[in-house]
Amino acid sequence: MTPADWEDTRVRSGIGRMLALRAERLAAGERAIGWKLGFGAPASLQRFGLSGPLVGFLTDARLHDPRSTVSCAGWENPVAEPEIAVHIGADVHPADVPSAISGLGAAIELANVHPPPDDLAEVLAGNIYHQAVILGAPDPTRAGGVRDGLRALVDQGGVEVADSRDLEALTGDLIAVVGHAAALLAAAGERLSAGDVVIAGSVVPPLPIHPGEEIVYELAPLPPISVRV
Repeated sequence: MTPADWEDTRVRSGIGRMLALRAERLAAGERAIGWKLGFGAPASLQRFGLSGPLVGFLTDARLHDPRSTVSCAGWENPVAEPEIAVHIGADVHPADVPSAISGLGAAIELANVHPPPDDLAEVLAGNIYHQAVILGAPDPTRAGGVRDGLRALVDQGGVEVADSRDLEALTGDLIAVVGHAAALLAAAGERLSAGDVVIAGSVVPPLPIHPGEEIVYELAPLPPISVRV
């Protein structure tokens, strides 16, 4: 079923331009690794009149190991977003998302939120501010999208800034938002496929970051991942 958001000309235009950018990057030698969700928090959905999150893309050119250093020098408004990574083991059918999920893992996305998100089509065309992603190993015991017992612990610059068990308050239900993304991509002529990773949006409010800081994120009981900027 095509989501109502596809009828929004801002979404349709922006996704078309985002996918054109993705095609250019792939033609230049980058390898597709999956997709990112953004602006799915309740306040953003209300502001933009959407029923679900926006969709951007991930490639290996901006993928980093679980204990990486990524420079944010020159970024106008850098933020870090601790997220849940949904690892896809089979092509996704929006009506049966859990059967396609092979595991869950931790992710940190780095974004440069500039200019301000006033023009939805432009935000999408720029791949929703994406700059980098750090991925932890997936936990196969969480196949099907099992979230029971997960806890987000976030340390920024040596100070604990988040400790939460309510991991879907800002993202929406994990299964539902992955299904929404699959439906949006299908409407645009793409697929959410086996081997993809979907980072599902920040589980805490995005963290403004400054050069020299380290962000450590533990999606307990999974091992922590970190990035120094």
